[in-house]
Amino acid sequence: MRLIDLSQPISDAGPNCPAHPPIRLKQVADHPADGWRMEVLECATHTGSHCDAPLHKMDGGASLDDLPIATWVCDAYLVDLRPASDDLAITSELLEEQLGEHDLDDKVVLLCTGFGELREDPRWKASPALLAPDGAAWLVEQGVRGVGIDHYSIGGNDDEYNIPTHETLLGNGVWVVEDLAFPAEVHKLSQPVRFWALPIRIAGASGAFCRPVLEVS
Repeated sequence: MRLIDLSQPISDAGPNCPAHPPIRLKQVADHPADGWRMEVLECATHTGSHCDAPLHKMDGGASLDDLPIATWVCDAYLVDLRPASDDLAITSELLEEQLGEHDLDDKVVLLCTGFGELREDPRWKASPALLAPDGAAWLVEQGVRGVGIDHYSIGGNDDEYNIPTHETLLGNGVWVVEDLAFPAEVHKLSQPVRFWALPIRIAGASGAFCRPVLEVS
């Protein structure tokens, strides 16, 4: 078995959702003076590659604690939308065109826009290339288990899209994984491919950092 890393790094003052606190990563002990090295990290739980549980948007929704660990491991289909324009809305029509021939029941759909490679680009903060609400509804109708994207917000920054997209997915028990990276080799894989996105176990949390990978036999 081989694992392909789909995670984005977390670094001091690194790329982050502008609505969240800045990332602070400080080294507080080091060799040889202290005899060990240790860092302190301060950031939102929805920073870097992270999972959203239903509680993130739904009052009374399931938290990370409520979801079995196996929830975050399943087969996935990758949708290659590169190079996506800044204003791309991933609609039901586009998803039907890309995925209509596949059985998506209990699968994860991973949306590759190319913006995961542009985290230092000013356009990244504007949250380009989002999943439209009708696209989210189409995925729910197909019975997907989860949806991922290579950006920090699957529904963008504008509440007109962001709120209904998140609520449509999370309100129907479809989890979300955001801020993914898609190295070139993933586009050569046979699909579906096994996807893992195990979130850190933070008690009662609406989401948490994860280390997403594709499992290649």
